[in-house]
Amino acid sequence: MAEEVQELEHQLNDFDPQVRRRAVQELASLVAAGKITVPPLTGAVNVHFHTFFSFHYLDWSPSRIVWEAKKTGLDVAGSVDFDVLDAMGEMFEAGEVLGVRTNVALETRVFAPEFPDWEFSSPGEPGILYFMGTGFTRLPEPGTPAAACLDGMRAGARARNEEMLERLRPVIAPVEVDYEADVLPLTPSGNATERHMLAVLDTKARAVFPDAAKLAAYWSERTGLSTGEIGKLLGDTAKFRTAIRSKLMKKGGPGYMPPDPAKFPQIRDVVQMIRDVDALPCATWLDGTRRGEADPDALLDWFVGMGCPVLNIVPDRNWNLADPADKAVKTQKLAEIVAAARKRHLPFSVGTEMNNYGQKFVDTFDAPELRPYAAYFRDGGYILYGHTLLQRACGKGLLSPWARETFRGSRERANAFYLDVGRRAFPPGSAREMLAGLPAGCGQRAILDAVGPRNERSR
Repeated sequence: MAEEVQELEHQLNDFDPQVRRRAVQELASLVAAGKITVPPLTGAVNVHFHTFFSFHYLDWSPSRIVWEAKKTGLDVAGSVDFDVLDAMGEMFEAGEVLGVRTNVALETRVFAPEFPDWEFSSPGEPGILYFMGTGFTRLPEPGTPAAACLDGMRAGARARNEEMLERLRPVIAPVEVDYEADVLPLTPSGNATERHMLAVLDTKARAVFPDAAKLAAYWSERTGLSTGEIGKLLGDTAKFRTAIRSKLMKKGGPGYMPPDPAKFPQIRDVVQMIRDVDALPCATWLDGTRRGEADPDALLDWFVGMGCPVLNIVPDRNWNLADPADKAVKTQKLAEIVAAARKRHLPFSVGTEMNNYGQKFVDTFDAPELRPYAAYFRDGGYILYGHTLLQRACGKGLLSPWARETFRGSRERANAFYLDVGRRAFPPGSAREMLAGLPAGCGQRAILDAVGPRNERSR
Protein backbone atom coordinates (compact mmCIF):
# COMPACT_ATOMS: atom_id res chain seq x y z
CA MET A 1 0.00 0.00 0.00
CA ALA A 2 2.82 2.41 0.83
CA GLU A 3 4.27 2.05 -2.67
CA GLU A 4 0.85 2.56 -4.25
CA VAL A 5 0.30 5.74 -2.26
CA GLN A 6 3.77 6.98 -3.11
CA GLU A 7 3.11 6.46 -6.82
CA LEU A 8 -0.23 8.26 -6.60
CA GLU A 9 1.45 11.15 -4.81
CA HIS A 10 4.02 11.30 -7.57
CA GLN A 11 1.18 11.47 -10.12
CA LEU A 12 -0.32 14.41 -8.25
CA ASN A 13 2.57 16.52 -9.59
CA ASP A 14 2.24 15.41 -13.21
CA PHE A 15 1.83 18.26 -15.68
CA ASP A 16 -1.17 16.44 -17.21
CA PRO A 17 -4.28 17.59 -15.30
CA GLN A 18 -6.10 14.35 -16.08
CA VAL A 19 -3.35 12.33 -14.42
CA ARG A 20 -3.61 14.56 -11.36
CA ARG A 21 -7.39 14.29 -11.29
CA ARG A 22 -7.34 10.48 -11.41
CA ALA A 23 -4.75 10.34 -8.64
CA VAL A 24 -6.88 12.56 -6.39
CA GLN A 25 -9.90 10.36 -6.97
CA GLU A 26 -7.96 7.17 -6.22
CA LEU A 27 -6.52 8.60 -3.02
CA ALA A 28 -9.98 9.71 -1.92
CA SER A 29 -11.27 6.18 -2.56
CA LEU A 30 -8.47 4.69 -0.46
CA VAL A 31 -9.32 7.05 2.41
CA ALA A 32 -13.03 6.21 2.14
CA ALA A 33 -12.23 2.49 2.20
CA GLY A 34 -10.15 2.88 5.34
CA LYS A 35 -6.94 1.89 3.59
CA ILE A 36 -5.38 5.26 4.33
CA THR A 37 -5.91 6.80 7.75
CA VAL A 38 -6.00 10.59 7.98
CA PRO A 39 -5.84 12.58 11.21
CA PRO A 40 -8.57 14.79 12.66
CA LEU A 41 -8.39 18.50 12.01
CA THR A 42 -5.62 20.18 13.97
CA GLY A 43 -6.66 23.83 14.13
CA ALA A 44 -3.78 24.86 11.86
CA VAL A 45 -4.24 26.61 8.52
CA ASN A 46 -2.05 27.58 5.59
CA VAL A 47 -3.74 29.72 2.97
CA HIS A 48 -0.46 30.86 1.39
CA PHE A 49 0.86 27.84 -0.52
CA HIS A 50 2.56 28.65 -3.80
CA THR A 51 2.01 25.90 -6.38
CA PHE A 52 3.92 24.72 -9.42
CA PHE A 53 1.90 27.24 -11.45
CA SER A 54 4.41 29.81 -10.19
CA PHE A 55 7.06 28.15 -8.03
CA HIS A 56 6.93 25.52 -5.30
CA TYR A 57 10.32 24.26 -4.18
CA LEU A 58 9.05 20.65 -4.15
CA ASP A 59 7.17 21.13 -7.45
CA TRP A 60 3.80 20.46 -5.84
CA SER A 61 0.60 20.94 -7.80
CA PRO A 62 -2.62 22.31 -6.28
CA SER A 63 -3.85 18.72 -5.99
CA ARG A 64 -0.73 17.68 -4.10
CA ILE A 65 -1.14 20.60 -1.72
CA VAL A 66 -4.75 19.66 -0.98
CA TRP A 67 -3.74 16.04 -0.43
CA GLU A 68 -0.94 17.02 1.95
CA ALA A 69 -3.44 19.21 3.80
CA LYS A 70 -5.72 16.17 4.12
CA LYS A 71 -2.86 14.00 5.37
CA THR A 72 -1.84 16.47 8.05
CA GLY A 73 -5.24 17.67 9.23
CA LEU A 74 -5.13 21.29 8.06
CA ASP A 75 -8.40 23.08 8.72
CA VAL A 76 -8.02 25.24 5.57
CA ALA A 77 -5.56 25.13 2.65
CA GLY A 78 -5.15 27.93 0.14
CA SER A 79 -3.10 28.51 -2.98
CA VAL A 80 -1.23 31.71 -3.84
CA ASP A 81 0.57 32.06 -7.17
CA PHE A 82 2.44 34.96 -8.67
CA ASP A 83 0.52 36.77 -11.42
CA VAL A 84 -1.87 33.91 -12.33
CA LEU A 85 -5.00 32.12 -11.13
CA ASP A 86 -4.15 28.87 -12.90
CA ALA A 87 -4.54 26.83 -9.69
CA MET A 88 -8.11 27.93 -9.00
CA GLY A 89 -10.30 25.23 -10.54
CA GLU A 90 -8.02 22.45 -9.36
CA MET A 91 -7.96 23.72 -5.76
CA PHE A 92 -11.75 23.69 -5.64
CA GLU A 93 -12.13 20.31 -7.31
CA ALA A 94 -9.48 18.56 -5.24
CA GLY A 95 -10.88 20.14 -2.08
CA GLU A 96 -14.34 18.78 -2.80
CA VAL A 97 -13.11 15.30 -3.70
CA LEU A 98 -10.85 15.01 -0.66
CA GLY A 99 -13.00 16.94 1.78
CA VAL A 100 -10.66 19.88 2.44
CA ARG A 101 -11.67 23.52 2.84
CA THR A 102 -9.84 25.55 0.17
CA ASN A 103 -9.20 29.13 -0.86
CA VAL A 104 -7.46 30.73 -3.84
CA ALA A 105 -5.29 33.85 -3.89
CA LEU A 106 -2.95 35.72 -6.21
CA GLU A 107 0.24 37.64 -5.48
CA THR A 108 1.98 40.25 -7.59
CA ARG A 109 4.19 43.29 -7.30
CA VAL A 110 2.64 46.73 -7.69
CA PHE A 111 3.64 50.40 -7.70
CA ALA A 112 2.19 52.83 -5.15
CA PRO A 113 2.38 56.30 -6.73
CA GLU A 114 1.46 57.97 -3.42
CA PHE A 115 4.72 56.74 -1.85
CA PRO A 116 7.36 56.54 -4.59
CA ASP A 117 10.24 56.97 -2.13
CA TRP A 118 9.05 54.67 0.65
CA GLU A 119 10.03 51.04 1.14
CA PHE A 120 7.25 48.61 2.04
CA SER A 121 7.29 44.85 1.57
CA SER A 122 9.84 44.74 -1.27
CA PRO A 123 13.17 45.57 0.41
CA GLY A 124 15.39 47.99 -1.46
CA GLU A 125 12.66 48.88 -3.96
CA PRO A 126 10.96 52.16 -3.02
CA GLY A 127 7.36 52.48 -4.12
CA ILE A 128 7.08 48.76 -4.95
CA LEU A 129 4.95 46.40 -2.85
CA TYR A 130 4.12 42.76 -2.87
CA PHE A 131 0.32 42.79 -3.01
CA MET A 132 -2.40 40.15 -2.99
CA GLY A 133 -5.98 39.34 -3.75
CA THR A 134 -7.67 36.41 -2.03
CA GLY A 135 -11.00 34.60 -2.06
CA PHE A 136 -11.04 34.28 -5.87
CA THR A 137 -13.82 32.20 -7.38
CA ARG A 138 -13.74 33.11 -11.07
CA LEU A 139 -11.62 34.61 -13.82
CA PRO A 140 -12.36 38.01 -15.37
CA GLU A 141 -14.58 38.05 -18.43
CA PRO A 142 -12.52 38.23 -21.64
CA GLY A 143 -12.20 41.73 -23.04
CA THR A 144 -12.81 43.47 -19.71
CA PRO A 145 -10.37 45.84 -17.97
CA ALA A 146 -9.97 43.20 -15.25
CA ALA A 147 -8.88 40.62 -17.83
CA ALA A 148 -6.42 43.09 -19.35
CA CYS A 149 -4.97 43.78 -15.89
CA LEU A 150 -4.54 40.07 -15.09
CA ASP A 151 -3.05 39.31 -18.50
CA GLY A 152 -0.69 42.23 -18.05
CA MET A 153 0.64 40.75 -14.82
CA ARG A 154 1.67 37.53 -16.52
CA ALA A 155 3.16 39.37 -19.50
CA GLY A 156 4.97 41.88 -17.29
CA ALA A 157 6.54 39.17 -15.16
CA ARG A 158 7.79 37.38 -18.26
CA ALA A 159 9.23 40.59 -19.73
CA ARG A 160 11.12 41.31 -16.50
CA ASN A 161 12.48 37.77 -16.38
CA GLU A 162 13.67 37.89 -19.99
CA GLU A 163 15.33 41.25 -19.44
CA MET A 164 17.09 39.89 -16.37
CA LEU A 165 18.34 36.89 -18.33
CA GLU A 166 19.70 39.17 -21.04
CA ARG A 167 21.62 41.12 -18.42
CA LEU A 168 23.06 37.89 -17.06
CA ARG A 169 24.14 36.34 -20.38
CA PRO A 170 27.64 37.86 -20.52
CA VAL A 171 28.16 37.03 -16.86
CA ILE A 172 27.12 33.36 -16.99
CA ALA A 173 28.97 32.51 -20.22
CA PRO A 174 30.00 29.88 -21.26
CA VAL A 175 26.78 28.55 -19.69
CA GLU A 176 23.81 29.33 -21.93
CA VAL A 177 20.14 29.49 -20.93
CA ASP A 178 17.25 29.66 -23.40
CA TYR A 179 14.17 31.12 -21.73
CA GLU A 180 11.71 29.52 -24.15
CA ALA A 181 13.31 26.09 -24.36
CA ASP A 182 14.86 25.69 -20.90
CA VAL A 183 12.89 27.79 -18.42
CA LEU A 184 9.24 27.81 -19.50
CA PRO A 185 8.88 23.99 -19.57
CA LEU A 186 9.53 23.89 -15.82
CA THR A 187 6.04 25.15 -15.06
CA PRO A 188 2.81 23.75 -16.54
CA SER A 189 1.36 27.00 -17.87
CA GLY A 190 4.55 28.86 -18.79
CA ASN A 191 4.48 31.20 -15.79
CA ALA A 192 8.15 31.06 -14.83
CA THR A 193 9.90 32.94 -12.03
CA GLU A 194 13.42 33.96 -11.08
CA ARG A 195 13.74 30.70 -9.18
CA HIS A 196 13.01 28.67 -12.31
CA MET A 197 15.77 30.55 -14.14
CA LEU A 198 18.08 29.92 -11.21
CA ALA A 199 17.32 26.19 -11.26
CA VAL A 200 18.17 25.99 -14.96
CA LEU A 201 21.36 27.97 -14.48
CA ASP A 202 22.45 25.74 -11.60
CA THR A 203 21.75 22.54 -13.55
CA LYS A 204 23.45 23.73 -16.74
CA ALA A 205 26.54 24.98 -14.90
CA ARG A 206 26.97 21.55 -13.30
CA ALA A 207 26.73 19.96 -16.74
CA VAL A 208 29.30 22.32 -18.25
CA PHE A 209 31.65 21.93 -15.26
CA PRO A 210 31.30 18.37 -13.95
CA ASP A 211 34.56 18.75 -12.02
CA ALA A 212 33.74 20.18 -8.58
CA ALA A 213 36.85 22.37 -8.42
CA LYS A 214 36.15 23.92 -11.82
CA LEU A 215 32.48 24.43 -10.90
CA ALA A 216 33.49 26.19 -7.69
CA ALA A 217 35.93 28.38 -9.64
CA TYR A 218 33.20 29.27 -12.17
CA TRP A 219 30.80 30.41 -9.48
CA SER A 220 33.53 32.14 -7.48
CA GLU A 221 34.44 34.32 -10.46
CA ARG A 222 30.82 35.34 -10.99
CA THR A 223 29.72 35.94 -7.40
CA GLY A 224 32.82 37.14 -5.57
CA LEU A 225 32.47 34.30 -3.08
CA SER A 226 35.62 32.28 -2.42
CA THR A 227 35.97 28.81 -3.91
CA GLY A 228 35.93 27.48 -0.36
CA GLU A 229 32.61 29.19 0.35
CA ILE A 230 31.16 27.89 -2.91
CA GLY A 231 32.43 24.39 -2.16
CA LYS A 232 30.59 24.34 1.16
CA LEU A 233 27.37 25.50 -0.50
CA LEU A 234 27.31 23.19 -3.52
CA GLY A 235 25.98 20.21 -1.59
CA ASP A 236 23.02 22.17 -0.19
CA THR A 237 20.65 23.17 -3.00
CA ALA A 238 18.63 25.55 -0.83
CA LYS A 239 21.58 27.51 0.53
CA PHE A 240 23.49 27.43 -2.75
CA ARG A 241 20.66 28.76 -4.91
CA THR A 242 19.74 31.38 -2.33
CA ALA A 243 23.33 32.62 -2.33
CA ILE A 244 23.58 32.69 -6.13
CA ARG A 245 20.24 34.48 -6.43
CA SER A 246 21.41 37.08 -3.93
CA LYS A 247 24.67 37.70 -5.79
CA LEU A 248 23.34 37.67 -9.35
CA MET A 249 19.66 38.63 -9.31
CA LYS A 250 19.07 40.82 -6.30
CA LYS A 251 20.09 44.42 -5.62
CA GLY A 252 23.76 44.96 -6.47
CA GLY A 253 23.91 41.92 -8.75
CA PRO A 254 24.46 42.08 -12.54
CA GLY A 255 20.98 40.79 -13.30
CA TYR A 256 19.18 43.15 -10.97
CA MET A 257 16.95 45.75 -12.54
CA PRO A 258 16.12 48.84 -10.47
CA PRO A 259 12.34 49.04 -10.17
CA ASP A 260 10.76 50.98 -12.99
CA PRO A 261 7.23 52.03 -11.96
CA ALA A 262 6.15 51.80 -15.59
CA LYS A 263 6.83 48.04 -15.54
CA PHE A 264 4.51 47.31 -12.61
CA PRO A 265 0.73 47.72 -12.38
CA GLN A 266 -0.48 50.47 -10.08
CA ILE A 267 -1.90 49.22 -6.81
CA ARG A 268 -5.34 50.77 -7.27
CA ASP A 269 -5.71 49.16 -10.70
CA VAL A 270 -5.01 45.76 -9.17
CA VAL A 271 -7.45 46.44 -6.33
CA GLN A 272 -10.13 47.20 -8.92
CA MET A 273 -9.36 44.04 -10.89
CA ILE A 274 -9.72 41.94 -7.73
CA ARG A 275 -13.02 43.58 -6.79
CA ASP A 276 -14.31 43.22 -10.37
CA VAL A 277 -14.25 39.42 -9.97
CA ASP A 278 -15.84 39.49 -6.49
CA ALA A 279 -12.57 38.61 -4.72
CA LEU A 280 -10.96 40.34 -1.74
CA PRO A 281 -8.07 42.82 -2.08
CA CYS A 282 -5.58 41.81 0.58
CA ALA A 283 -3.31 44.15 2.53
CA THR A 284 0.23 42.83 2.83
CA TRP A 285 2.91 43.23 5.47
CA LEU A 286 6.52 42.07 5.62
CA ASP A 287 7.98 42.75 9.06
CA GLY A 288 7.31 46.35 10.05
CA THR A 289 10.94 47.48 9.88
CA ARG A 290 10.79 49.79 6.86
CA ARG A 291 9.37 53.27 6.48
CA GLY A 292 6.16 52.27 4.72
CA GLU A 293 5.32 49.77 7.48
CA ALA A 294 6.65 51.71 10.49
CA ASP A 295 3.19 52.92 11.56
CA PRO A 296 0.82 49.92 11.44
CA ASP A 297 -2.27 52.06 11.99
CA ALA A 298 -1.44 54.39 9.11
CA LEU A 299 -0.53 51.45 6.88
CA LEU A 300 -3.79 49.60 7.50
CA ASP A 301 -5.87 52.75 7.19
CA TRP A 302 -4.33 53.27 3.75
CA PHE A 303 -5.10 49.69 2.71
CA VAL A 304 -8.64 49.81 4.12
CA GLY A 305 -9.23 53.09 2.34
CA MET A 306 -8.45 51.33 -0.93
CA GLY A 307 -10.96 48.59 -0.11
CA CYS A 308 -8.79 45.85 1.41
CA PRO A 309 -10.76 43.83 4.03
CA VAL A 310 -8.06 41.19 4.74
CA LEU A 311 -4.42 41.28 5.94
CA ASN A 312 -1.77 38.82 4.80
CA ILE A 313 1.12 37.88 7.12
CA VAL A 314 3.83 35.23 6.80
CA PRO A 315 4.35 34.66 10.55
CA ASP A 316 7.36 32.36 10.30
CA ARG A 317 9.66 35.12 9.10
CA ASN A 318 8.65 37.30 12.04
CA TRP A 319 9.37 34.96 14.94
CA ASN A 320 11.46 31.99 13.78
CA LEU A 321 14.74 33.91 13.76
CA ALA A 322 18.20 32.95 15.01
CA ASP A 323 19.40 36.40 16.04
CA PRO A 324 17.86 37.33 19.45
CA ALA A 325 17.89 41.07 18.77
CA ASP A 326 16.28 40.67 15.34
CA LYS A 327 13.72 38.30 16.81
CA ALA A 328 12.85 40.72 19.62
CA VAL A 329 12.21 43.54 17.16
CA LYS A 330 10.16 41.51 14.72
CA THR A 331 8.03 39.69 17.27
CA GLN A 332 7.13 43.09 18.71
CA LYS A 333 6.28 44.36 15.22
CA LEU A 334 4.13 41.26 14.71
CA ALA A 335 2.23 42.01 17.91
CA GLU A 336 1.65 45.58 16.74
CA ILE A 337 0.30 44.66 13.31
CA VAL A 338 -1.97 41.96 14.74
CA ALA A 339 -3.38 44.46 17.24
CA ALA A 340 -3.91 47.07 14.52
CA ALA A 341 -5.67 44.53 12.28
CA ARG A 342 -7.92 43.30 15.07
CA LYS A 343 -8.88 46.87 15.94
CA ARG A 344 -10.12 47.24 12.35
CA HIS A 345 -11.71 43.77 12.24
CA LEU A 346 -9.46 42.58 9.41
CA PRO A 347 -9.28 38.78 9.18
CA PHE A 348 -5.87 37.25 8.61
CA SER A 349 -4.48 35.33 5.66
CA VAL A 350 -1.42 33.43 6.87
CA GLY A 351 0.89 30.72 5.55
CA THR A 352 4.43 29.61 4.90
CA GLU A 353 4.65 30.06 1.10
CA MET A 354 6.90 27.07 0.22
CA ASN A 355 8.27 29.03 -2.73
CA ASN A 356 11.75 29.04 -1.23
CA TYR A 357 13.84 25.99 -0.45
CA GLY A 358 13.30 24.45 2.96
CA GLN A 359 10.23 26.42 4.02
CA LYS A 360 7.97 24.42 6.31
CA PHE A 361 4.58 23.01 5.35
CA VAL A 362 2.68 24.82 8.08
CA ASP A 363 3.63 27.35 10.71
CA THR A 364 4.19 26.34 14.33
CA PHE A 365 0.96 27.63 15.83
CA ASP A 366 1.79 26.32 19.30
CA ALA A 367 5.11 28.21 19.46
CA PRO A 368 5.05 30.65 22.38
CA GLU A 369 5.47 33.57 19.97
CA LEU A 370 2.42 32.58 17.90
CA ARG A 371 0.15 30.99 20.48
CA PRO A 372 -1.57 34.31 21.36
CA TYR A 373 -2.62 34.73 17.71
CA ALA A 374 -3.30 31.13 16.68
CA ALA A 375 -7.08 31.37 17.00
CA TYR A 376 -7.18 34.61 14.99
CA PHE A 377 -5.07 33.07 12.23
CA ARG A 378 -7.22 29.91 12.12
CA ASP A 379 -10.42 31.95 12.09
CA GLY A 380 -9.07 33.98 9.18
CA GLY A 381 -8.78 30.79 7.15
CA TYR A 382 -12.37 29.87 7.98
CA ILE A 383 -13.61 33.34 7.00
CA LEU A 384 -11.85 33.13 3.64
CA TYR A 385 -13.31 29.67 3.03
CA GLY A 386 -16.79 30.84 4.10
CA HIS A 387 -16.58 33.77 1.67
CA THR A 388 -15.30 31.52 -1.12
CA LEU A 389 -18.00 28.90 -0.62
CA LEU A 390 -20.85 31.42 -0.55
CA GLN A 391 -19.53 33.34 -3.54
CA ARG A 392 -19.18 30.16 -5.57
CA ALA A 393 -22.54 28.76 -4.55
CA CYS A 394 -24.83 31.78 -4.66
CA GLY A 395 -22.91 35.02 -5.16
CA LYS A 396 -23.07 36.02 -1.48
CA GLY A 397 -19.38 36.59 -0.80
CA LEU A 398 -17.93 39.13 1.60
CA LEU A 399 -18.02 42.06 -0.84
CA SER A 400 -21.22 41.08 -2.67
CA PRO A 401 -24.30 43.33 -2.90
CA TRP A 402 -25.99 40.86 -0.52
CA ALA A 403 -23.26 41.34 2.08
CA ARG A 404 -23.32 45.14 1.74
CA GLU A 405 -27.08 45.16 2.29
CA THR A 406 -26.95 42.63 5.14
CA PHE A 407 -24.04 43.96 7.19
CA ARG A 408 -24.24 47.69 6.36
CA GLY A 409 -20.49 48.17 6.45
CA SER A 410 -19.89 46.32 9.73
CA ARG A 411 -16.79 44.19 9.21
CA GLU A 412 -17.24 42.74 12.69
CA ARG A 413 -20.71 41.37 11.93
CA ALA A 414 -19.68 40.18 8.47
CA ASN A 415 -16.63 38.35 9.80
CA ALA A 416 -18.69 36.62 12.49
CA PHE A 417 -21.14 35.34 9.89
CA TYR A 418 -18.55 34.10 7.38
CA LEU A 419 -16.60 32.49 10.21
CA ASP A 420 -19.72 30.60 11.28
CA VAL A 421 -20.36 29.48 7.70
CA GLY A 422 -16.72 28.44 7.33
CA ARG A 423 -16.86 26.30 10.45
CA ARG A 424 -20.20 24.66 9.68
CA ALA A 425 -20.00 24.16 5.92
CA PHE A 426 -18.39 20.75 5.67
CA PRO A 427 -17.69 18.75 3.60
CA PRO A 428 -17.22 21.40 0.91
CA GLY A 429 -18.93 19.65 -2.00
CA SER A 430 -22.25 18.91 -0.30
CA ALA A 431 -22.22 22.30 1.46
CA ARG A 432 -21.84 24.11 -1.87
CA GLU A 433 -24.72 22.11 -3.39
CA MET A 434 -27.01 22.91 -0.47
CA LEU A 435 -26.20 26.60 -0.63
CA ALA A 436 -26.68 26.71 -4.39
CA GLY A 437 -30.24 25.41 -3.90
CA LEU A 438 -31.34 28.19 -1.55
CA PRO A 439 -33.72 30.94 -2.74
CA ALA A 440 -31.93 34.03 -4.02
CA GLY A 441 -33.43 36.25 -1.33
CA CYS A 442 -32.57 34.05 1.66
CA GLY A 443 -30.96 35.57 4.74
CA GLN A 444 -28.29 34.63 7.25
CA ARG A 445 -30.45 32.23 9.24
CA ALA A 446 -31.45 30.20 6.20
CA ILE A 447 -27.82 29.94 5.12
CA LEU A 448 -26.64 28.75 8.53
CA ASP A 449 -29.51 26.27 8.79
CA ALA A 450 -28.62 24.90 5.35
CA VAL A 451 -24.98 24.20 6.22
CA GLY A 452 -26.00 22.65 9.54
CA PRO A 453 -24.75 22.79 13.13
CA ARG A 454 -21.12 22.94 14.09
CA ASN A 455 -19.63 19.60 15.05
CA GLU A 456 -16.27 18.20 16.04
CA ARG A 457 -15.47 16.99 12.55
CA SER A 458 -15.97 20.43 11.02
CA ARG A 459 -14.85 22.49 14.06
